[in-house]
Amino acid sequence: MPLVDLVMPKLGESIMEATILKWHKNPGDTIKEDETVLDIATDKVDSEVPSTAAGVLEEVLFRENDVVPIGAIIAKIRVGSDAAVTAAPVQPAQPAAPVYEEASVVEHIPYVPSAVTHVPAANAIRFYSPLVLNIAQQEGISMAELEKITGTGQDGRVSKKDILTYVSNGRSAQGNNTNSEQHTPASVSTAPVLTQAVTVAAPSQPEPAAVPAVQTYSGNVEIIEMDRMRKMIAKHMVDSVQTSPHVTSFVECDVTNLVLWREKVKKDFEKREGEKITYTPIFIEAIVKCIKKYPMMSSSIDGDKIVIKKDLNIGMATALPTGNLIVPVIKNADQLNLAGLTKKVNGLANAARGGKLKPDDTTGGTFTLTNVGTFGSIMGTPIINQPQVAIMAVGAIKKRPMVIETPQGDSIAIRHMMYISMSYDHRIIDGALGATFLNAVSKELENFDSNRSI
Repeated sequence: MPLVDLVMPKLGESIMEATILKWHKNPGDTIKEDETVLDIATDKVDSEVPSTAAGVLEEVLFRENDVVPIGAIIAKIRVGSDAAVTAAPVQPAQPAAPVYEEASVVEHIPYVPSAVTHVPAANAIRFYSPLVLNIAQQEGISMAELEKITGTGQDGRVSKKDILTYVSNGRSAQGNNTNSEQHTPASVSTAPVLTQAVTVAAPSQPEPAAVPAVQTYSGNVEIIEMDRMRKMIAKHMVDSVQTSPHVTSFVECDVTNLVLWREKVKKDFEKREGEKITYTPIFIEAIVKCIKKYPMMSSSIDGDKIVIKKDLNIGMATALPTGNLIVPVIKNADQLNLAGLTKKVNGLANAARGGKLKPDDTTGGTFTLTNVGTFGSIMGTPIINQPQVAIMAVGAIKKRPMVIETPQGDSIAIRHMMYISMSYDHRIIDGALGATFLNAVSKELENFDSNRSI
C-alpha cells in the first residue's frame, strides 16, 4: 500500500508557520478521510487538520508544541482500509537508543560533531519560534543571551521547555554553563560500534543554579495561568499602544428611527432571509458608506508611507465562550446589501463561538467595529487593531428624555440614544478628520429611513 504525505495546510496569505497543539491520532491508528488528525494554532486562530486519505497513520514527524512551516510534511498515512503498519512507529520525541557492542572513553581527544549532533555552527542563523521570542521579551532576555541557550528541539532549536528551564534555573548560572559547554572540548569514544558512532561527553560539574525568587501573594487569592490566546491578546494590546498614539472621540447618537424600523421588520426579515437581523450589520453599512467619503480611515502606515486600502474589509470584535476576544473579518463589505451583511455577520459570529473559524476569516481587516453595549456598557475606549488606524465602539442603546427642536418650538420626548466612540492613530488621523468621520457615521444612523423596505 502506498504512503500519502499529510502536509501543514496553507492558513492564509500572511501565515508562514503553525504550532502543533495536539495529536488526536497516534501511529498505528486507523483514520478516515476528513477525520481530524491534529490541532494546530497560529497567531490568528486555532484550526483542525483533517486527514487527506483513509488508512493507517504510519508515522508522525513532529511533536506537540513544535513550530512547523507551511507546506512541510507532518505525517505519513498508509492508504487503504486494510493497511497495516509495516514498521514500528517512530516517535520523534523519543529517539532510538544507540546500540553498543563495546565502548570505551578516550580522554583528551578534541570533539568533532557527528552527523546526528544538533549544535549550530558559530556563524549559523538560529530560528526561534514566535512563542520563544515572546517569552524572551517578557523575561528581558536579549538575543545575545538567547543564542547561548542550548536547544533540544529539531536542528538544535530552542523550545519552550528549554527557555522556561533556563529562566527557572537562574539565567546567570545557566548562561555560564552554556558558555562553558560551547567552548570546552568534550571527550569522545573511538571504540568500534556496530550500528552507529557514539559520542560520550566527559562528566562535568555544573555550577549551582541560582534559586529564583518566589512571588508571594497576600490574602485569599486564586492564581490562573493565562491560556495561549489570552497571552497573544495581551501582547497585541501592548504592542498596539506602543505603536500608535491613541486618541478617542465620542458622539451621542439618536437611533430612534433605526430601533423602530428593526422592531417593525425583524419577524418578516427572519421569515424571508432565514436570519435574525441585529444592529451590527446596520452599523457596518453606515461605516462603509462613510469610509467611502473619508478613505483615510481605511489605511495603514508603512514606515513614512500611508497605504490606503481600497478593499473595505470590516472586522467585528466577537466575544468567545472562554472570555477571550477574536475579530473575524467581513471581506468587501461595501459590495454586500443589508441582507448579505446580516448573513455574513451571523455566520462569522456563530463560527467564532463554535471554534469553526478558518485562518483566512481573521485576516485582511481594514477597520474594526466593537459593540461594547452587548454587555451593558454605554461607551468605551477601544484599542486599535494593528495595522489598522481606527476602531469604533458602539454602546448600549438607552431610552432618555431629550430636547427635540422643531419649527413649532422645542419639546421633550423619549428617544433611543447611543454613544459612539472611536480610537484612532494620531500619527495620520488628526482630531478634525476623526471627529468629522465619527459625526458622519452618527448622522447616517440618525437619518435612517424608517420606511425602508427589507
